[in-house]
Formats: sequence, structure tokens, C-alpha cells
Amino acid sequence: MGHANLSIDTQLYTMVEQEILPGLNLTSDQVWESLATLLNEFQVRNQNLLNKREQLQTSLNQWHLDHPTSEPAAYKAMLQDIGYLLPEPEQVSVTTSNVDIEISTVAGPQLVVPINNARYALNAANARWGSLYDALYGTDALTSETAAKGYDSKRGSQVIAFAKQLLDTHLPLHEASHSQVTQYTVDNGQLQCQLDHGQVTLLAEPTQFAGFQGDAKAPKTLLLKHNNLHLELHIDREHIIGASDLAGLKDIVMEAAVSTIMDCEDSVTAVDAEDKVIVYRNWLGLMKGDLSIDMQKNGVSITRQLNSDRHYQSADGSSFSLHGRSLLFIRNVGHLMTNNAILNSQGDEIPEGIMDGFITSLCALHDIRGPSAKGNSRTGSIYIVKPKMHGPEEVTFTCDLFGRIEDLLDLPKNTLKVGIMDEERRTSVNLKACIAQASERVAFINTGFLDRTGDEIHTSMQAGVMLPKGIMKQQAWIAAYEDNNVETGLACGLKGRAQIGKGMWAKPDCMAEMMATKLEHPMSGASTAWVPSPTAAVLHALHYHQVLVQERQSELLNLATSTQVKQDDLLEIPLLGSHSLSKNDIARELDNNCQGLLGYVIRWVESGIGCSKVADINQVGLMEDRATLRISSQSLANWLEHDFVTKDMVMDSLKRMAALVDEQNAGDPDYRNMAPEFNSSVGFQAACELVFEGTSQPSGYTEPVLHRRRQEAKRVYA
Repeated sequence: MGHANLSIDTQLYTMVEQEILPGLNLTSDQVWESLATLLNEFQVRNQNLLNKREQLQTSLNQWHLDHPTSEPAAYKAMLQDIGYLLPEPEQVSVTTSNVDIEISTVAGPQLVVPINNARYALNAANARWGSLYDALYGTDALTSETAAKGYDSKRGSQVIAFAKQLLDTHLPLHEASHSQVTQYTVDNGQLQCQLDHGQVTLLAEPTQFAGFQGDAKAPKTLLLKHNNLHLELHIDREHIIGASDLAGLKDIVMEAAVSTIMDCEDSVTAVDAEDKVIVYRNWLGLMKGDLSIDMQKNGVSITRQLNSDRHYQSADGSSFSLHGRSLLFIRNVGHLMTNNAILNSQGDEIPEGIMDGFITSLCALHDIRGPSAKGNSRTGSIYIVKPKMHGPEEVTFTCDLFGRIEDLLDLPKNTLKVGIMDEERRTSVNLKACIAQASERVAFINTGFLDRTGDEIHTSMQAGVMLPKGIMKQQAWIAAYEDNNVETGLACGLKGRAQIGKGMWAKPDCMAEMMATKLEHPMSGASTAWVPSPTAAVLHALHYHQVLVQERQSELLNLATSTQVKQDDLLEIPLLGSHSLSKNDIARELDNNCQGLLGYVIRWVESGIGCSKVADINQVGLMEDRATLRISSQSLANWLEHDFVTKDMVMDSLKRMAALVDEQNAGDPDYRNMAPEFNSSVGFQAACELVFEGTSQPSGYTEPVLHRRRQEAKRVYA
């Protein structure tokens, strides 16, 4: 379709006309002319930023070739000379306003899900509340034993004991234990607890009682609050669990995933107009509140849709509600890729990031002023996470783009809040300057160890042989990077105005390990951290009951003068140096990288799956997306570049690991084997291209190869 000198794919055009525009008081001409205006103002500027990335990379490569044994001071001076390392602003004061409580006040877990999968999107949006009993009973959080069929009373007893200890720790009674309670009632505005010896006691802190459902004398649900998070005690003496509990308690439902990022980017395969329409349609459904999906569960047809708000009576008898869903962000794509859904007046594909910014905002207008307004943001904000920005110039570009979108859609200034993904090296070392450029609209920053590591390898590709990725996690720059993100965010005034986030727990089947280690995220001062599932969100929520993040952030602000991160640590290049690797170590690292890379790429290219649990070489299921792929491909490319391994060694590993991946996918009837016909496997060829041409990929990104190969697979296997 032609409009405003744009060529718009018919599927996208029809969706905008028939699904997005009704109810918005906007005309088709206004929409397409607005997009044309954005392209006229920002497309060349977008390309100039990409050109600058390449220019800086060329300068870095040449410097490393010319200075193979340079001192850190000389390296740092060079980064300043070429404009890679910029002067740090003296004072930055973030003024972001009009944010929802999930950003300003409530610290808790965050999900990230591919928006092109409606079922995943609905599950994540509804993961604001989740069963603690189910999360404990159905995972290894308490025991490594597999639950017996039916109800395993021994395992159930462990769950109940854990839950009562949780209540005693965070919502204690006055001189009693919740395990002694025979009945909970609401009387005189207080939660009263009758004990097994006949006495009645109260909560040690009565204000932790927030409300109830049902009859005050025999409530069905009690609402409690601790560290700004709610818990529901569900009482049902007829239930198999409640019948065995003195108080009839059958479950504790936790406020868990308080926010969710709906992802258009790393976890999504969207390579053409057909794919982008699915992405935008699901986001539109979330913003309208009408997204639903029909599915089969245990042989029964059900319709999954967004949860309603939750309604209660307060202690004084008045009614109130709590939000029933996660606060939703939308993660747009970065500056690099283009998409054929829309061609400009010259017939070229337009930057996908500009298209995402405009159309996802257009969809979100339904949450701002549509019939179902405020189903997501109660403050009238639109939250857009912007990934893969390199330095403050690119942040400025995004903020300018968002400002013009606001103008063109008649939105108040700073309606579009920005999330800064601190996952590229040029952003990490200039983070304070990046935040300064977005000081009026920044609502989120986070660390992304995986992409940050991939960028570290590519940026310093010519500096020498890099450490294996497992050892790289132990280097000083990783700790400096993680600490710098929180310290800089707090110093710039993000407390109470923006989320400070941490990265993903990548092992969805290892909840005991997550429980043992992920407490470090709220302890670091981060107000949110990524988890791989709604179940993991419930379990990680326990950590936010252990740590009141606002208090922890205040402690860190008081310590900031004595614990400032050293910039030199951030700039340390993770070279192999004097580390010794045996032949077996090298072979193992090759196999590990090749297996993970192939396991992810084959699904991406041939099945259109952008994020999935992929069994690693040890048969441990790991969450994989393009960030993990970037590390593996760049690690192999680096070792090849410096002749640390040969092409034959890598190809031998790729072929052997392809056979292993084929075996791991043997139960999938739609899977196409890579071995032994490697030359005819589009997925295998994509993996080879990512490795053997890895040094020439822009910033080491995998998208150009993946998108082209996915388009090829769609044609070949149609």
C-alpha cells in the first residue's frame, strides 16, 4: 500500500487501519504522514550513528594491531582521543516523574518474554500473583526428589513448614507462631488469631494486615503486606491442603512479577512484515486489555486472557482493589536492523527501531486514552526499553525520537519513558553521561552480562586471545560493571524514580540454586531482576521480603564516597594472558560453544523460536537468546582470528556437536537434522557464518546473519 511516499506491507497497513486506529480519533493520513516525518528527521541520523560505531571499531582494531603490548594508561588515553571515552558529567539529577508504583516504590522480580508468543505474554502479564505452595512443591527449591503422583504428603509437609516459617519471619505474631493458629478472623479492624491453646493474639505489627475477602468472621482470603509486597493467605478447610492445616490455610499467593518486559528484540524472531504484525497485534491486545488465546489444558478447552484486578475489604470495611497484572514495558529493537514491512520513498527498508518506537506507542495510546485506559499504567505513561545503545549520543537520539513521537501523537512531554540497557561497553564506561541525556524520562536501567560480554570481545577483538567465557565471569571488569550500574544509577537520583535491574537467571530447572544465589541482586541495591518463568518470579519474590531495597539503596548511597568503582577496572580487557589451557580445556571450550550456538541457531533459523530452554553439553537446560549466541560466536571468532585454534578444529567441533544437537531434538517431529547433510542445512550454515565471519559482524551482533538466514529458511522450507 502506498501512503505518504511510503510503501507499506498490506498486512501491516490493514492491521493499523482496522485494529489500531478505531477508537483513537486519528486518521490514516495522520498516522502515515507522522511516520514519514519521523523518517525524514531521523533515518539519516540513525545511519550516521551506525557509521560512527564502525569508525570507532576500525580505530580500536588498528590501535591494538599497532600496540600489542600497550600499557593501560596509553589505552585509556587513546579511548579519550577517539571519542570513545567521554568526560563524565559532574552532577546528574534525574527528574523523571509520573511513574507507576512498580517503578517508584515496589521492588520485585521482572519477567522478559517474547511478545510474538501470545500464550507466554499472557502468562507473564498474569504473573503478578502466584502460588507459593505450587512453586515450592513443583520445583527443587526445597528438595531434589521428584514428587510422587497425586499428592505427596511428605513433600506437602515440607512446603507448609517453609510457609509457616516465612510468615513467622516476615509477618510474625505477638508471642506466638502461625503454626499455632486455629482460626483467623477480622474484628475491630484487626487481624485476630486464635491459637491452639485457646488464647487470641495479633500480628506483632498490626499495620501489616491490609484487607480480606469473604466474611470477617471466617474470611476466605487475608491480605498482608511486607516490604511493599502483598501476600494472600487462602483459607479453605475443604481443600486437601487446608483440611490438614490447623487454620485451614490451603495456599499463600505471593505478589511476584510486579513488572514484565514484553520483548520485540532478543527473544523474538521477527524478520519480515508477517512477523512484525504478530508482534504488534499482541502488544495491541495487551494495551486494549483484550488479548486472549484458546488452548487445551489437561484435555479441556480454555480461553486464557488477562487477569482482572483483585478486590478486597479493608480493615474498616471499605472496598479497594489491587492491580491484577504486571506493569508492562515494551522492549523495542535497537538502532541496527531494518525491516521490509515499510519501505521509504527511495524504496529502502526503514530502520526497525524507528518503526517500533512509533507503532508500539500508537498501540499504547489505547492504554492512555482508549475505552480501557489505565489497564496497564495508572499514571498514563508508556514504558519503552531501548536495547543496544552505544554511548550518550545514541541515548540522545532515542530521547529525541521519543519526543517527536509525543509531538506527532499529541502526547504530553515525557509520556514515553525510556529504559536504558547498560549492555554495551561504550554505554558502561559512559553510563553517567547516558543517564544525563535521558534525565527527564529514564525509568529503568539494568545490566546485561551476556550482551556486555559479547561486546567486550568484539570491541577488543584485535587485542589478543580472550579468556574462555566461564573464566571471563570471574574477571574484575564484570564486578566493576555490575557495581558501577547501581552506584551510578543511585548517584544520579534513580531511587524512587526508576528501576535499577539485574540480569536473567538462566537455569529454569535449578530453583534451589537460584534461591541460594539471587539474593545478591536486591542486596546489590537493584530494585528488580530478571527471572525465566512465573514460578521463578514467585520464588525470587522471597528475596525482596528478606531485603527492603529502598533501605539498602539508602545504605549504599551513604557508602558511595568510599566504594566508587574504578573506571580502570571497567576498561580491563579479559585477555588469556598467562592463563594456561590444556588441549583438553581448549577442545572442551570449543565443544561447549559450538553445542550451545547450534542448539539455539537451529531453532531460531528453522523454527522461528527466538528464546528457548536449550540443553547444554552437560544436558542442563539453559535459557538462550541472541545475547548468549553473541558470546559463543564472538569467542570462537576471536580464537580463530588469533590462530589459537584452526578452522578445521572448529569445523570438526561444529559437525560433532550438530549430531549431538540432532539427538537432543529427536523428540521433535518438526525438527530437521543438520547431520550428515551439513551443506543443505540452513541452520548449520547460519551457525558457520556467525563463527567464521564473526569478526566482520557489526559490533559482533548476530541479527544480520540470523535475519537473512531465517528469511532463506522460510523460502526453502515453505
